[in-house]
Amino acid sequence: MLWYKAPANEWVESLPIGNGRLGGMVYGGVKQERISLNEDTLWSGMPSEADNAEVVNYLEKTRELIFAEKYREAQTIIENHMLGPWSSSYQAMGDLQIEFLHGLEVIDYRRELNLRTAITSTEYKSKGVCYYRESFISSVDQVMVVRLESDTPAGIDFEASLTSPLQHTVFMKTKEQIVLQGKAPSIVEPLHDPSEQPVIYEEGKGMSFQMNLLVLPEGGRVEAHGARLLVKSANAVTLLFSAATSFNGFDKDPVLEGKDPAKLSEKWLNEATNYSYEELKSRHIADHQSFFDRVELELDVRNYESIPTDERILAVRDGKIDDQLAILFFNFGRYLLITSSRPGTQPSNLQGIWNNKTRPPWTSNNTTNINTEMNYWLTETCNLPELSQPLFDMLKDLQVAGGKMVDVYYKCRGWTAHHGVDLWRTAAPQGAKSKGPASWAYWPMTGPWLCQHLWEHYAFSGSKEFLQNTAYPLIKGVALFCLDYLVEDSEGNLVSVPSTSPENTFIGPDGVHAAVSISSTLDIALMKDLFTYCIDSSEILGVDEEFRNKLIEARERLLPLKIGKHGQLQEWYKDFDEAEPGHRHTAHLYALHPSNQITPRSTPELARAARVTLDRRRVYEGTDTIGWCFAWNICFYARLEEPEMAYEYLTKLVANPFPNLFNAHRHPKLKEYPLTVEANFGATAGIAEMLLQSHDQCIHLLPAIPKAWKKGKIKGLRARGGYEIDMEWDNGKVIKTQIKALNDGLCRIRTDYIPGIVNEEFIIKDGIIEIKAKAGKTYLLEFKD
Repeated sequence: MLWYKAPANEWVESLPIGNGRLGGMVYGGVKQERISLNEDTLWSGMPSEADNAEVVNYLEKTRELIFAEKYREAQTIIENHMLGPWSSSYQAMGDLQIEFLHGLEVIDYRRELNLRTAITSTEYKSKGVCYYRESFISSVDQVMVVRLESDTPAGIDFEASLTSPLQHTVFMKTKEQIVLQGKAPSIVEPLHDPSEQPVIYEEGKGMSFQMNLLVLPEGGRVEAHGARLLVKSANAVTLLFSAATSFNGFDKDPVLEGKDPAKLSEKWLNEATNYSYEELKSRHIADHQSFFDRVELELDVRNYESIPTDERILAVRDGKIDDQLAILFFNFGRYLLITSSRPGTQPSNLQGIWNNKTRPPWTSNNTTNINTEMNYWLTETCNLPELSQPLFDMLKDLQVAGGKMVDVYYKCRGWTAHHGVDLWRTAAPQGAKSKGPASWAYWPMTGPWLCQHLWEHYAFSGSKEFLQNTAYPLIKGVALFCLDYLVEDSEGNLVSVPSTSPENTFIGPDGVHAAVSISSTLDIALMKDLFTYCIDSSEILGVDEEFRNKLIEARERLLPLKIGKHGQLQEWYKDFDEAEPGHRHTAHLYALHPSNQITPRSTPELARAARVTLDRRRVYEGTDTIGWCFAWNICFYARLEEPEMAYEYLTKLVANPFPNLFNAHRHPKLKEYPLTVEANFGATAGIAEMLLQSHDQCIHLLPAIPKAWKKGKIKGLRARGGYEIDMEWDNGKVIKTQIKALNDGLCRIRTDYIPGIVNEEFIIKDGIIEIKAKAGKTYLLEFKD
């Protein structure tokens, strides 16, 4: 439960609700309730093709310059000639506003968000009357429901209206229903790119949308005043809200080939009227809990639930220990993904599904050089695998759009994308208009990184059907691109050129700062994983032997991971000095997490080098590091099996969100801190990594349990191979674990303890318990010192 003693004054204090497609931010006001609204397909722009055919003409020149160690010259060519258009922008749809006619003086105020029911509520007393309202957005019925009640007959009086920051008109459809019809801009220049006319509407272009609001009073009467609905003397009222856009696919013009938003919105609204408020509520709760209740974490630590959430955050910021707030943060991350990513919706973007601006930070797109990946790290471990489906659907779109892009830009086969993806599946490197720095603009490795999510989905489920029909075709396409993009260096290695380490820069031998070189460590690790996934998939499915052998040969010719002069994991192919030693991106540590190429047991020297890298970044902490960096650090230290360091970064993260627990992008160079949600998701994944790991050929129970979490229990986590795991621990040691096998297989469990019960199903050797698991069977292990 998140709860507060006062209404939200700002958007970042309001409380999020959603169903994956529709999103709302509820303020809980007294004089006025405001719910900011979003629909996940309401974006600026329209379909566009990769349009910079001259890129390929400059590619060889940049390679020649890079091999000659003229890195800055090559970078200048990239920035002047090899970039494409900006991505489109995710749009704020509008607000539902409810003006109450009672007084402003209230007592016993409380607003809250129940994560387990996905319902926000507000209650207070005014002039002796108790008012109560609650709001939720139903995935089952595709509507937002707002309920208003009081403990006095005929006690509900208010006016309701719809507004939008976009071009729109509002009209009365019936005396109980109003409609807002609007249009999104055709062009929105990014917030970070100054422009005299940043928002442009053009005739015959731009997404259309419709919002419908229906008032269902119990008692009293409804009057329509222009485009406002006035409710007088009602005993209770249910508001039903629906919305839709003309979006009909990433490659369909929303004007010429779009869906009819009026027909869709009205269909959902009319169908919802077949149910009473209590039926809509119970259907919503049952659906939400079918996801949320799969995992439950308990810690035997002091509980501060009687203190408002915003006060708890400030107390932690002042040094107070509140480990129950960490549990709330863990559950909030799960809640946010359940409410912003459902099968059939768009994938969760930089702000999940919630945005209140026409020009949101970084266009609120899917930033794929870390942020989008972090959004989805929790799906497999935290038992929400279906919620990755929107991401996989986006990859299928990119297979088409990114395939056209690599043909135009690089004359390569297959597909990939660069660092920013929007509704229209922009795959090109962005920033041509402002000659954006290649450090972030040029990074053609979205395909390899996102393919890891495909393989992980298979690794956790064991579904050959998914591997054959979804994962392998996508992985193979990216492998084809990488094979064509790689070139041979003077020593016969296969290298990626140009190559960047996302958003970071080095100091070249001439003393000049640059971003492009040869085979960054991230490139190497990504392609090694990608080729391995493709090779293993080919073997499992019994297909493409010739192609498999080419990949095996290519994988052997990739450069190795290297240790630099400081003992750190080297970030570039040469041991360059870092231009920003405290840079927020640690992309070269991908091999430690989320990959499994570096582990303390299999590669101890590289693991120590990864630790040195983290130590060196830590010296400069605060110069560039921000929330999502702390979330990734939780995962890094958990993989290094250093619980107190993981716990330290979790504490730092929990101490710095907005009052509503959304991650605040507190960058020292920014005057205004925007909201980004990847740190919320990353922290949830990091806590799961602290409690359970399965990436190193076996299941490891409590690999990074901090001293503060001496006693607790967790249920429902998942491990690779297809296992669901419940466990309890005391004094930092597992006392009982229950393992449910979803597939037949050999389940291997690393433990420092001896099970109290051993039979022929269990074999113990070298600190590993082996179970010949059968699908559908549950195994119980009780441990003793």
